[in-house]
Amino acid sequence: MKRIAIYFFMLLLSVQTIAAQTTFHGDNAHTGVYGSAGPKQLNAVKWIFKTDGPVISSPAISDGVVFFGSADNCIYAVDQNTGKQKWKQTTEGPVVSSPAVANGLVYISSFDGGFYALAADTGKLKWQFQMEYEKRFEAKGIHGHLPKTQVIPDTWDFFMSSPVVSNGRVYFGSGDGNLYALDALTGVLQWKFATKDTVHASPAVANNTVYIGSFDSNLYALDADSGAEKWRFKAGEDPVNHNQVGFQSSPTVVDGTVYVGCRDAHVYAIDAKTGTKKWDYYTNKFWVSNTPAVRDGIVYVGTNDLYALDAKTGQLRFWFGLKTGLFSSPVLAGDLVYVGAFNGKLYAADAKSGKPSWEFQTENSKKDPMKVLKPDWTWNQEAFTPVFHDFQDMYMTMARRFSVGSILSTPVIDHGGLYFGSTDGFLYALQ
Repeated sequence: MKRIAIYFFMLLLSVQTIAAQTTFHGDNAHTGVYGSAGPKQLNAVKWIFKTDGPVISSPAISDGVVFFGSADNCIYAVDQNTGKQKWKQTTEGPVVSSPAVANGLVYISSFDGGFYALAADTGKLKWQFQMEYEKRFEAKGIHGHLPKTQVIPDTWDFFMSSPVVSNGRVYFGSGDGNLYALDALTGVLQWKFATKDTVHASPAVANNTVYIGSFDSNLYALDADSGAEKWRFKAGEDPVNHNQVGFQSSPTVVDGTVYVGCRDAHVYAIDAKTGTKKWDYYTNKFWVSNTPAVRDGIVYVGTNDLYALDAKTGQLRFWFGLKTGLFSSPVLAGDLVYVGAFNGKLYAADAKSGKPSWEFQTENSKKDPMKVLKPDWTWNQEAFTPVFHDFQDMYMTMARRFSVGSILSTPVIDHGGLYFGSTDGFLYALQ
């Protein structure tokens, strides 16, 4: 009997490990923790897969296939071992959502306003749900740009909400301000919950509760069955410049606490049952737009640097300097923490000390075609000299940043390999 019990425990552990790669940031609670170790040192580039647009989507892996989206309007399935394309499905807009894989289906959103369920083996469309509309976060004179009275889309709003599949439903947010719950097999609407602004954070599901942040600066806890609101937590606001405002970070739920970053320059720890704040960590006006990873009593989250915070108190344990902005979310595997940065580097560091272990450069960061990086991998500010002196400079600046193969995609660890996308249009597989 003891042998049988051990066998079933190992089988369950194996199933959990396999499933851990099938949704954004590791699991439905977004812990960012993987059961197997990743590369302890950079041995080789296993393969590189080229698309025709920036890859902001984070990959999902199931049954030896890597699924992801690209800004070239396509959803891809690539063989995990060879990097060869198995299929692709075209949409009518950029695909910057990250997929979830369940029930033999790949679930993902597109900027065309469609939410897609595709057969994982063939890419064939099984069903499609149309949101009310899709858009970026926008505001008048956003980030202090001129004209002050013109509504301007936020070029820093890179991501779309990535779905979570739980108990027969698939949950995701939308630029129309809603959180949707659909029947996972048929796509029939079960319920939707309206916030007051764009929802591009990804929902986390734990204990039959859906946690989601909105650009209206509220973090919501909703009943997973009915969509009824349990509580909401209000973060900081910025009614003038609309800069230090909104949840772009997705929540992480661990041991009864919701950990989440906010563009009001705070990391928050919130009681998962009551919505009461336990602590907050101020980042000196830097946005916290990535999703925290939590393990062994430490919260890993970043701005321009990667912080390790005490999960109970919020006190800083250590930090790791990344030199440029951090939108990729950190993940934990074995003894290391992995994260991508805006300068086109993928970093691996010791999870207990923050000591650097190894790093990898994207193809375009080696070339730096627009000369936007200094030798120390910080930004060359002279390359970003304003031309129009209004909101158009924001878009020109972003194009220059993207030129170095910025890593906004969150890494995925599977069978000792590491997978991520970058704005030079590649999906990378390292080992």
